[in-house]
This record gives sequence, structure tokens and C-alpha cells, in this order.
Amino acid sequence: MSNIASPAFTLNSLAAFYKAAGDELRLKVLQALGNNSFAASELSTLLALSQSRLSHHLKVLTQAGLVEARREGNTLFYRRRLPDWEASPITAAAQQALFHRLNQMALDPDMPAAFELLEQARSAKSQAYFASQDTRLQEDPFLAYSQDYQALAASMLQRALPQGGEALLEIGPGEGQFLAKVAKHFQYLLGIERSPAQLQRAKKLLQAQGVNAQLEQGHWPNQAPAQQFDAVVLNMVLHHMAHPADALIAAARRLKPNGVLIITELCAHQQLWTQTNYGHVWLGFHEQDLQHWLASAGLEAQECQFMALGNGFQLQVRSFTHPKTKQMNGTTTE
Repeated sequence: MSNIASPAFTLNSLAAFYKAAGDELRLKVLQALGNNSFAASELSTLLALSQSRLSHHLKVLTQAGLVEARREGNTLFYRRRLPDWEASPITAAAQQALFHRLNQMALDPDMPAAFELLEQARSAKSQAYFASQDTRLQEDPFLAYSQDYQALAASMLQRALPQGGEALLEIGPGEGQFLAKVAKHFQYLLGIERSPAQLQRAKKLLQAQGVNAQLEQGHWPNQAPAQQFDAVVLNMVLHHMAHPADALIAAARRLKPNGVLIITELCAHQQLWTQTNYGHVWLGFHEQDLQHWLASAGLEAQECQFMALGNGFQLQVRSFTHPKTKQMNGTTTE
């Protein structure tokens, strides 16, 4: 079969696209979604729209292929749909151009404050979990496998950077075991940890092993440092973050050219008890979501390995690289 879309289908999809995009409120919905996913109730709050009115606009956007829904437990989260270049290249090009333009436009003045309130609401359970410190953190069912997935992530990092590097950043270092594993390959280590209890454990462990690392308490990406790194690592922390796409994009922007990002995360699942008992904001992640978010930040996918856990979950360990600088007309660009 030919990959060229029929003229009738192209015209129909193009007409649906322009109908959906020809409304100011629907454009505001698309702008608010950005790289993130929101429930209808969250979008209603962000945009100050009634649920019934918003539902109509979401239906039009979904039918036009601009928005899609993903179920997380009992809740539907809406997000922008990726352009379908095979089905309708003309519509896909128009969709890509629209999303790019919306990303460049400033939000309404009230939106940043609304986003902040939403982030606080999303993070409440996760923050309560980390505030519980000693007891519940030690009960986390995924801690039993931390040595295994950290070893896999460390070996993947070594393959990506066989000569090591000057600086490494770990977002959410926990008790510091991963930093200890890779310390000999980097001159400078920085860990940003949200839990005070975990931070103290990490300092104690690294000091006992003679590892010189700078550890800071903070919330990513709010406390993102100014400097750039040869490697940025996120081991089992993304599912605790209110806006995972923004967190990953911020991490990617801290990489030097040729730098490497390592991410260890749960594959998508539907085990709601991880949210109730262990402060997970998200039920794992699909492979294509991680790849899309980091591709939008300019990174290229490299290695990927999966690990089946004894408790029935599956982990994915992935590496991404910042492209090499390119020579154009005698000048260097990134």
C-alpha cells in the first residue's frame, strides 16, 4: 500500500484541524498543555472554564487529532497528540507549526500562579511521603532492587562516557549509593535531593567512603544549577515529579555538548497503590513519552535495557546524548 494519504483524507483532516485551531479557547487549551498532561479538572482550574464547556473543546480537539487522552488509574489525562506524518503530512506540518508557535507565545498573566498551585496539589502526596522520613522510605518496595538498577545505570553511563568526565549531576540521589559507584570517573559530583532525611544519609555514606560530593536540598527543576555537566542522572525519581516533561527538559538543558543523560524509571503500569502508599504522582512512563520529551530538548536516544523486578514491575534504563556540535560555514553551533 502507498504511504501517500488520499486527497479526500488529507482535506478532511486539514478541515478538522483548522476548525479545531480556529477558536481562541481551544488554542489556550493547547498552549496550556505544552509538554505536560492534565486532567480535565486541572485544565478547568488553569483556564477558569466550566467542566462542561471545557469538555466540548476537548472533544473537538480530540476528534481533530490535536489532543489525546491517557488513563492514569481512574483519571484521564489529556496531552497534545504527536503529528501523524504518515496519515496526513500536510496536516502534520500545520500541527507541528502550530505547536511550535504556541510554545513561543507568552502565557496569560494569571497562568504561572495557577500552574504553581497545581504543582503543589500534585506534589502533596509525594511530599508527605518523603516527609515521613525513616519508616516509610525504608518500606518502599523498589528499594530492594536499587543496587541492581543502579549497577545497570552505572555500566550504561561508563559505556557512554568511557573516559569519564569533569562533572556529574544526580537529581534525587537518595542515600548516595549511585554517586559512590561513579565517583572515580568524575572530578565533581553534585546531588540535589528533596528529602532532608535522605540527604543526611547520603552525606554520611559518602563521607564514610571518602567520596567528595556536593549535596544540596532542593526541588527539581526549581533549584537547577547554572553550570553544565558531562552527565545528568535520574534514578527512580521522575514518577515523583509533578511535571515530568518539564523536569526532563530542564535536565537535558544542563548537559554539555556530547553529554549523557541516564534515566531509570518504571514502565507504565496501573498499580494505584503506588500512589496511595508511596507518593508516586505517575504510574510509570511509556517508552515513546520519554523519547519524545527528550527529543524535543534536542537529545538523541542511545541505549535502552529493561529489567523485570520480582514484584511484577518492569524498569527501563535509558541513555540519551546531547548531539555533537556541528561545523557550519566555519562556525560552531550547538
